[in-house]
Amino acid sequence: MQGLLTVLLFCATVCVISSEKLRFQKNAQDNLKVINFNQREENSGPYEPNWDSIDSRPLPGWYDEAKFGIFIHWGVYSVPAFKTEWFWRRWKDGNPDFVNFMKDNFKPKFTYPDFGPMFTAEMFDANHFADVLQASGAQYVVLTSKHHEGFTNWGSNYSWNWNAVDMGPNRDLVAELAGAVRSRTKLKFGLYYSLFEWFHPLYLKDAGNNFTTNEYVEMVMRPQLEEIVNKYNPSVIWSDGDIGPNEYWNSTDFLAWLYNDSPVKEYVVVNDRWGKDDRCLHGGYYTCQDRYDPGVLQAHKWENCFTIDKSSWGYRRDATITDYLTMDEITQTLAETISCGGNLLLNFGPTHDGRIIPIFEERLRQTGEWLKVNGEAVYGSHPWTAQNDTLTKGVWYTTKDGFVYAFVLDWPENNSLDLGSPIPSTGTVVEMLGVKTPLQWKKSTTEGATINIAFPVLAGPQLPCDYAWVLKISMV
Repeated sequence: MQGLLTVLLFCATVCVISSEKLRFQKNAQDNLKVINFNQREENSGPYEPNWDSIDSRPLPGWYDEAKFGIFIHWGVYSVPAFKTEWFWRRWKDGNPDFVNFMKDNFKPKFTYPDFGPMFTAEMFDANHFADVLQASGAQYVVLTSKHHEGFTNWGSNYSWNWNAVDMGPNRDLVAELAGAVRSRTKLKFGLYYSLFEWFHPLYLKDAGNNFTTNEYVEMVMRPQLEEIVNKYNPSVIWSDGDIGPNEYWNSTDFLAWLYNDSPVKEYVVVNDRWGKDDRCLHGGYYTCQDRYDPGVLQAHKWENCFTIDKSSWGYRRDATITDYLTMDEITQTLAETISCGGNLLLNFGPTHDGRIIPIFEERLRQTGEWLKVNGEAVYGSHPWTAQNDTLTKGVWYTTKDGFVYAFVLDWPENNSLDLGSPIPSTGTVVEMLGVKTPLQWKKSTTEGATINIAFPVLAGPQLPCDYAWVLKISMV
């Protein structure tokens, strides 16, 4: 997922509503009409194979309500497990780190497909994965069905002997996880799919013809997409690897079928990676680029996909403890993302034998424990008039059911917090989620502040959580 095309420079002018305007916007209800993505009046179909028609489809409401999902990158790249899931590409490109790794550890004529039988998944327990996903507090999960290496985690009829049923695990990994997730959790199940394959002969042939032929699309990509839709009924199709012009992929034809005639037409959501000119312009929700985090409210529903391992989406053995996100970093990114109208998709990569390493499981479970306390401010919420506070840094806002929620990333010095965005009334009540008694507040005398809130004097087990404390404010 690294090194793909740079997001279009004019995306900011198309997508972003300026933070300055939002900070001082006074009519919150008018603002909410713009940013409540589930209330848009759009076309209910049928849909034609063009972007004007495809883009008119309303985003199924479950997605915006969910706010938080888990991404799983798993494939043959978890066998070498060195630096990145782009291992094959880097090695073939002659990157010295990868060339030397292979020279030092494998026989001279070893090829990347030789890693295939070593992708064994003998320790993979789909029920355990489902239980960890449930414990994370996520509302949906997206599994890689096929990454750019072309290996499919199901027994694809269009990837002979380069799939998880024909070699390696000799198991349908997609079916096993889908079944466990649906039987043991309430999460929606989705699939990532790479449109292109680095070294597929038909793709290379089409690219060599300057994409004037489309044998790969007709004989591999389109049949595989329909295969995973009809076989696994995913709630999300997370497209990627859109290297090539829009007309080559013919994505709108597939999406018209998906929205009109497929078994998931009523509830499926898709992203924006359907051709090199489509990102941040077309699709159900926008991802724009990996780790997309604009920091200001967007006019279109979007998603921030990022990974616990800061440098790789797939599992790698060369990671050190400082390479993993802390819970402070995860909760900060979650608060920033949902305050600006986005969903957060948090990624981890299993090992070649099918395990979730302890630090990944710990982060997922810690996130779930935090959401048990603070999920009220996350699930089903919407951006407020101000996304972050006008006075105090590290304070982000959401709203739901008439309440304003303030995510306070750092415990205030002397237990005293000044805020500049909420304007209190005589009936205002301030609570901290996870604390039983309301907090004391007063009108602030600090320049630029509208309210001063006294944080409770708590220690150790009395604290509702260890990071990103959430205030619930009424009547502002």
